[in-house]
Amino acid sequence: MPAPTLTARYAEAVPELTSAWQPTLPPLAEGQRAEYVVVNDGLASHLGIDPEWVQGEPGLAVLGAREVLPGSTPVAQAYAGHQFGGFSPLLGDGRAVLLGELAQAEGGNVDLALKGSGRTPFSRGGDGRAALGPVLREYLFGEAMTALGIPSTRALAAVRTGDAVFRDGVMAPGAVLARVAASHIRIGTFEVVAHSLVPRLRASVFDRLLTHTCERHAPHLLERAPGERPMALLEHVVEAQARLVAQWMSVGFLHGVLNTDNTAISGQTLDYGPCAWLEDYHEGAVFSSIDTEGRYRFGAQPQVLPWNLARFAEALLAGGGQATAEQADEARDLVAGFAARYRFAWTERMRAKLGLAPGLPGVQDPTAAALVDDLLAILAAERADMTGTFRALAADLRAGTASCAPARHTRWWQRWQDALAGADVRAVAARMDAVNPVYVLRNHLVEEALAAAVGGDLGPFERLRGAVSSPYVVRPGLERYAEPAPPGFTQAHVTYCGT
Repeated sequence: MPAPTLTARYAEAVPELTSAWQPTLPPLAEGQRAEYVVVNDGLASHLGIDPEWVQGEPGLAVLGAREVLPGSTPVAQAYAGHQFGGFSPLLGDGRAVLLGELAQAEGGNVDLALKGSGRTPFSRGGDGRAALGPVLREYLFGEAMTALGIPSTRALAAVRTGDAVFRDGVMAPGAVLARVAASHIRIGTFEVVAHSLVPRLRASVFDRLLTHTCERHAPHLLERAPGERPMALLEHVVEAQARLVAQWMSVGFLHGVLNTDNTAISGQTLDYGPCAWLEDYHEGAVFSSIDTEGRYRFGAQPQVLPWNLARFAEALLAGGGQATAEQADEARDLVAGFAARYRFAWTERMRAKLGLAPGLPGVQDPTAAALVDDLLAILAAERADMTGTFRALAADLRAGTASCAPARHTRWWQRWQDALAGADVRAVAARMDAVNPVYVLRNHLVEEALAAAVGGDLGPFERLRGAVSSPYVVRPGLERYAEPAPPGFTQAHVTYCGT
């Protein structure tokens, strides 16, 4: 039952951006004990971690934030961030810790981290803890996104700490999430170097952070001259974020709190606090309790990310010393190019959702784009269920009839049929089913599962997890997981930054 071997390459590369960590959770009272709520055995095996170690007492002690893995150097990470447009010069891991990096058989490393692990120097008066509900929420969303093929952090385990935390006027079961990520380097990591470090340290730390980031996420950039690497990394991240947001928008995912400290350099979805899933198609949809102005509404996500990337560009220019006019112009051009990259990635995904393969004789780029835009306009006007509508199109195609009655939908249907003229209908429908999910994390099912789990019944959580683990395949007995929320639920639904 060997324990995993963790390195501390990030902490060694930029010690100025880390703070050493030791367990800080309060001792358990008599009769209290930590226990696993859920363990991701499949992920453990994929990562090369012995599932028996995870399931045993040594693994529980480490992943439950009670003990340090022998030989490891756990740290809390420093970072800054623009939160709802305002700059915070020092944020950092207030309730998280990076245990270390785990080497992968296929090459590269992944981070193993904890959330809800207790106070750190960045806790800013908080207790550094997490409640069970938000921990299980992040677990669910990471698994659902991964099953959809969307880059995401994932959970290795959720641990009930055995004690309680005070949240929103009530006591809730305490929990720790063991999270796996390509890395936890964020736009905010570069911002803290560029804007918050003392000038005498800035250049050295920036160079080491840049090199480490390239090693982790874009090693080919190390072949470039040192002076070219900042803008090369910017272009790499612009492309990764454009693809990521296109994927979000194509399935109706709403992140909810797209601050720069929640924007990962890796291009993975990071932090699932107030996220939600769109049902009624509405670009103005907002669910987060703290997004009172709708800054991070669903339809704004493709505009928010280039704003964040502009802050990344500023940090890269400032961290590297005195930027030239040419470098500043290049940075502006790269950020401005996000729109075209996003539109290309989004259009490609939306065309696939409608079965509009580029090679079909009736499909020209303007035709496909108009069909996509017009269908979304119909969905918005009718507040139709996004997931259900796209999935139903393949069945309609096989049947040769439109299942929706409104005249505008019928006219759209005929245009779509014209674009598909001459195509093998069954083959097109099969391709559509492979990209239009049946099962997503519908908000009412998430809330139902979390409420039951906090109350001690994991059945709804496990059934929902099972449904979204294979989102494209219809399975008997799972009909309720494909149905929209009851009337009125979506309009009243509010999400919170629980982790």
